[in-house]
Amino acid sequence: MTIENFALWTGIISIIFALWLRHSVRKHSEGDEKMKEIAEAIRAGSKAFLKRQFKTVLIVGIAITVIIYFYLGKSIAEGFVLGALASSLAAYLGMQTAVMANVRVTEAAKSGLKQAFDLAFRGGAVTGFLVVGLGLLVVAGFWNWTHNLAALIGVGFGGSLISVFSRLGGGIFTKAADVGADLVGKTEAGIPEDDPRNPAVIADNVGDNVGDCAGMAADLFETYTVTLIAGMLLGGAAFAGANAAILMPILMGAVAVWASVIGFYFVKVSDNNNIMLGLYKGLVASGILSAAGFYWAIKELVAMPANSNAGYFKNIVKIPGDAGSYFSAALVGLAVVLGMVLITEYYTSKKFRPVRSIAKSSESGHGTNIIIGLAMSLESTALPSLLIAFGAFIAFQFAGLYGVALAAAAMLSMAGIIVAIDSFGPITDNAGGIAEMAGLSKSVREITDPLDAVGNTTKAVTKGYAIASAGLAAMVLFAAYTTALKTKGLGALFDLSNPLVITGLFIGGMLPYIFASLAMKAVGKSAGAVVLEVRRQFREIKGIMEGTAKPDYARTVDIVTKAALREMILPALLPIFITLAVGLLLGPQALGGLLIGTILTGFFVAISMTSGGAAWDNAKKFIEEGNHGGKGSDAHKAAVTGDTVGDPYKDTAGPAINPMIKVVNIVALLLIPFL
Repeated sequence: MTIENFALWTGIISIIFALWLRHSVRKHSEGDEKMKEIAEAIRAGSKAFLKRQFKTVLIVGIAITVIIYFYLGKSIAEGFVLGALASSLAAYLGMQTAVMANVRVTEAAKSGLKQAFDLAFRGGAVTGFLVVGLGLLVVAGFWNWTHNLAALIGVGFGGSLISVFSRLGGGIFTKAADVGADLVGKTEAGIPEDDPRNPAVIADNVGDNVGDCAGMAADLFETYTVTLIAGMLLGGAAFAGANAAILMPILMGAVAVWASVIGFYFVKVSDNNNIMLGLYKGLVASGILSAAGFYWAIKELVAMPANSNAGYFKNIVKIPGDAGSYFSAALVGLAVVLGMVLITEYYTSKKFRPVRSIAKSSESGHGTNIIIGLAMSLESTALPSLLIAFGAFIAFQFAGLYGVALAAAAMLSMAGIIVAIDSFGPITDNAGGIAEMAGLSKSVREITDPLDAVGNTTKAVTKGYAIASAGLAAMVLFAAYTTALKTKGLGALFDLSNPLVITGLFIGGMLPYIFASLAMKAVGKSAGAVVLEVRRQFREIKGIMEGTAKPDYARTVDIVTKAALREMILPALLPIFITLAVGLLLGPQALGGLLIGTILTGFFVAISMTSGGAAWDNAKKFIEEGNHGGKGSDAHKAAVTGDTVGDPYKDTAGPAINPMIKVVNIVALLLIPFL
């Protein structure tokens, strides 16, 4: 068997496993008619948004495809289309699963924590195994068809572009609805979160799906495929003639899928157990099994003196060197995964100092909540930065630049189980919202609320994981860029005494800040439209507050949909235009500087926003549990303000920087023939 076929069949089996899980979730009850009605409204709004978003993106995609076809060739254009379609499919299927599972988790919560937990994780796992299955299928299949590394860059570009649009469009939608609902509902009207009297409450729940499910699925699909492609590019450049170096990343991805399928069955929790610990059981099991699989894969593909022609896979020209060094580099990637999970949980969980200090600061007012929240968001960048820096350094010591590529591939190979843990979050969030809107007993919310709080942490953990892996992947892409420049005789020395390099550095360093600013302003403008609409309905529809009249949920969903789609275009296309301008007008040295600046500041801004925003959110939840005065207290009002600021931080601007970094690097690689 060839490695390509092994990866292809693994991708297909991963997708079949996901579909089987989806079928098992679908067999559970949706509850009473009121619950079904609410779930259907969320489902319809989510589908309507994605349909309109894809129509908007289709126009942009067709234009870019035509440009690529005429300037870069048919194969790269085909790769772009394939990557874009697969990323869109990952987004759509991720959202479909969440809106199918949410109401069933609410119904399961009536039977206890274990039942609700198991069903929510099973629903999340559908998205996880679909993402890695599609990723392997696309990368291994397209390589098997074309054997063209340049065409694979097109696949990465297509996936990255859709990911930026999905993260931005979904992120703007979800946070505009959430912020608008909170500002009028909680702050002005004094009604609880997810209260059915709030006209924005359905839009808020729709946003959880289009942002945290569809957007996240597209994001992790793109991160997964781009990391595999970056490793393949660098392997092809570093070991000319050794096709094992090109195929190593997809073989590692394939064995990790099998490890994650087994790890799925380790995820368990009892009624008195720790929810996060239940999730981490599966993650740890998957990591240990993946490490064992990597050892086998690397032994198969690295030439040793006694067995250079032996092995399971045929028609392989092996990588020269010591298998132990390459395996050690891969283990570094797994260690970085564990480190990022632990660091992000520390900064975003209610159990630790950062969140509790924000909650404590809320006692003295809105301003101190914001100040301490910003301080924690800035502090949260230190440990991840050191982890990535030392991880890359150690992997390089073991196996050079290819060692860094293997560390990144090992890190992203865990995407299946990580995405499963992430998707658990929006499903449980929606489940709690449905319980509140359907007027279910307090005992149901006592099940869904702790699941939701853990889900908020898992979403932050996955964003940290995605951003950290983006940092490593971007380093590998930059190495591929410099290698390609040397191959073309353009030189690759980025000397700080060169004014072009300095110019590129400053422009690149600026880009994540401008991008994040546009995303934040988009949420602010869209949320303003939601606020005006909710106020109008409270004012003009008599009987809403008394519960005798029904709000116009569809009107609010429509308003926020139009606003989100309108506001996502400029920030999504800005990185492409700036990269093209710098590369074509200032040349390869300035473009290299741009890449370095974007990677560096993008990593810091993204980590700061995602961890800080999640800490603000969980500080509010910590107070709502009865601490520092509980719900309705002055501290709670201050925490709601902090959460309002943190929402677009953690769910719009921060996560969207991740694919933006890779879009810049991929466009730079595509530009090389024109430099």
